[in-house]
Amino acid sequence: MSGTGSRSTRGLIDALVRALPFPDPREVDEQGLLAYGGDLSPERLIAAYAQGVFPWYDEDPILWFSPDPRMVLVPGQLHVGRSLAKRMRAAPYRISMDEAFPEVIRACRETPRPGQEGTWITPEMVDAYCRLHELGFAHSVEAWLEEAGGERLVGGLYGVSLGRAFFGESMFARAPDASKIAFATFVPQLARWGFAFVDCQMTTDHLARFGAVEWTRTDFLDRLEQALEVETRRGAWRFETASPDAD
Repeated sequence: MSGTGSRSTRGLIDALVRALPFPDPREVDEQGLLAYGGDLSPERLIAAYAQGVFPWYDEDPILWFSPDPRMVLVPGQLHVGRSLAKRMRAAPYRISMDEAFPEVIRACRETPRPGQEGTWITPEMVDAYCRLHELGFAHSVEAWLEEAGGERLVGGLYGVSLGRAFFGESMFARAPDASKIAFATFVPQLARWGFAFVDCQMTTDHLARFGAVEWTRTDFLDRLEQALEVETRRGAWRFETASPDAD
């Protein structure tokens, strides 16, 4: 697979799903572990996401999951609390897209998380998703803090886009509310582009406060199939306006 042009992706995704099928997620338990092994090639990753499956592991072999239920945010149903909305109006950070993908995913890997030892974002995962980004299927959102001498990356998130579905992978913050503001700025842009949902994968209170809800795995897979009927917005992403609102 090569190139980052705007050629049709629907046929490509269908061909990869046929060539690299996973077990039917509907036939596994709620935890959703349905396969192990394989590799992190762009072809396999695209085929996995198109089948509602994602990799999650911290050592070999690679583990592939499709949990039930699935945490999902419909872009038009984003909720931004009063305090965060007030902070966003103050514009403490410049928010961009696809300006620093490698830096964002490495920061997600390196930033400590409460209650977690280490990270599931292995060096192999970093390389794999950077390759997906080069091919136009993975994207980042960045929060930049203006300082003497230039800007510093202080927050962001990354994920994979297929059709009208965005699969969120991870986020990080090194300044107050940096990842929240990046996310709350990004989601309305997805709404303007007509995206059907953001896959948040696992249920968390943090995402629920933004309006994310649980879908059954069957409902998720049905809606994913519909989302994949639309061409993928491939290539570098940019905001349509300088400062998208998050109302």
